[in-house]
Amino acid sequence: MAIRHRLEAAQARSDTREWVVKRRERTRHLIELGGLVAKAGLVELTADDRAAIYGALLTAADRLRDEEREQMLVLWSRRGRRASTIAAARSCCSR
Repeated sequence: MAIRHRLEAAQARSDTREWVVKRRERTRHLIELGGLVAKAGLVELTADDRAAIYGALLTAADRLRDEEREQMLVLWSRRGRRASTIAAARSCCSR
């Protein structure tokens, strides 16, 4: 039974049909976005309140519809890169 399951899983991973590949790419993208939500601390800060997290994201989206869109993107990109660099440095040095 386990061998059969492993064989089916291997076949699924190597499936190259276009719709399967696109679904796999979309799934990976969504998982990465969820990781960013967790990495930003939103899960802990909201006690995993999905409505609050969604509300925060909607607020961010509203800010991007404003006149200050470009300024917000620059600010957020800068903060994200800085946080990513700091996190990478911490993980590098903590080994």
